[in-house]
Amino acid sequence: MAEVRNFFIAALGCPKNIVEAELISGAFLSGGDRLCTDPADADIYIINTCAFLPSARAEAAAEIAAAAEWKQARPGRKIAVAGCLMNHAQFPEFKAYFPAVDLWCKVNDTAKIRALLYGEVPASRARKCTYLCDETMPRMQLTLPHVAYLKISDGCDNRCAYCAIPKLRGSLRSRSRESVLTEAKMLAANGVRELILIAQDITAYGHDRNDGATLAGLLTDLTALPGDFVIRLLYTHPAHYTDELIRVLAGSRNILPYLDMPLQHISDRILRAMNRHVDARSIRALIARLRGEIPGLTLRTTFITGLPGESEGEFQELCDFVRESGFERMGVFSYAPEPETPAAAMPDQIPAEVADDRAERLMKLQREIMRRSQRRKIGSVFRVLVDQVADGVALARGAADAPEIDNVVRFPAGRGVRPGDFVTVRAVKTYRDDLVGEKVRMSRR
Repeated sequence: MAEVRNFFIAALGCPKNIVEAELISGAFLSGGDRLCTDPADADIYIINTCAFLPSARAEAAAEIAAAAEWKQARPGRKIAVAGCLMNHAQFPEFKAYFPAVDLWCKVNDTAKIRALLYGEVPASRARKCTYLCDETMPRMQLTLPHVAYLKISDGCDNRCAYCAIPKLRGSLRSRSRESVLTEAKMLAANGVRELILIAQDITAYGHDRNDGATLAGLLTDLTALPGDFVIRLLYTHPAHYTDELIRVLAGSRNILPYLDMPLQHISDRILRAMNRHVDARSIRALIARLRGEIPGLTLRTTFITGLPGESEGEFQELCDFVRESGFERMGVFSYAPEPETPAAAMPDQIPAEVADDRAERLMKLQREIMRRSQRRKIGSVFRVLVDQVADGVALARGAADAPEIDNVVRFPAGRGVRPGDFVTVRAVKTYRDDLVGEKVRMSRR
């Protein structure tokens, strides 16, 4: 009888990495190993890394250091590191600094990580990133049971000047419509009530295929599936919205009026330097159209401050744009040069402290905009999905709130409310940045 080993997994980075951690967990579980939530109980410590930003690599280094210390406590323990880090320019430094790691698993080898760790198969020698998950791979859902991420593609062809994703994850690779729909059906049948579509850029879905696949067509098929569930979209690109996509977003019964659309800047010169394929005029026109055609729309965006050459005047242009646009949700990153990207070689690099100061000033402006947006919701009635019930209080999320990213809605649970329920609530006040509501009616699966 094969030895059963316990494994612990640390999923670092964004929701896209959560999906990969779920697939890695599925590979170990299907091989007979057991998942544990405490590293002290584990024989294998798996770290699924993100390498997108210096802060992400610092987090990976701290986690690997903790795993190396864990390994010393008991003979026979093993460490496996997976994810984007192995494709980053700084990977050789990590490999040299952490000799305790037993397996460095590249993106292409994600599906066979367990067999690699146990020496059952050789590692891939391909330099080009070709890995793409599908519905046949075992998957252990690590999110709340009623919430799941559905990864529809991998890689990216946008080639933004500041971004290393094409080097980390390769060129765009879209799953087939049948593969995505099959997995969506399985997730819905397992009780998922919020299906969150993710990719590096979901609006580019199908651009690499020759079968006519588009995000609009995929969404049309997904909304036709049976069941009481909602669909949330993350990571859309303003250059890739089409008339058909906007019609689908505006007319579908269960696509949430929530669009995550990183804009990164509004200065035309900066947008050209970023290679964003849009200009200020098209961005403003798209925002006006989306708000005009999708009732109750929540727009989430992100911006980058301190790109090389960004003047104080261009930064003020960005601040004015944020004031006029009234984004309900927003994040800001201060620029940091990524090795082997065009922006890293640009002249007029902005000092990190200036980029950080601008990011802080922009977020200070946004916080007041968001608080006003939250206060305007007092008295409104809307549906939420309950994530947690504790001490008589339900923590839920409405259309405006993506899990682990945005705010929550709190309300007295009363009798019968449980996680996974849809509840209609009335907002009665704000609590810090969250809403407090009261139950109007409840919908159970």
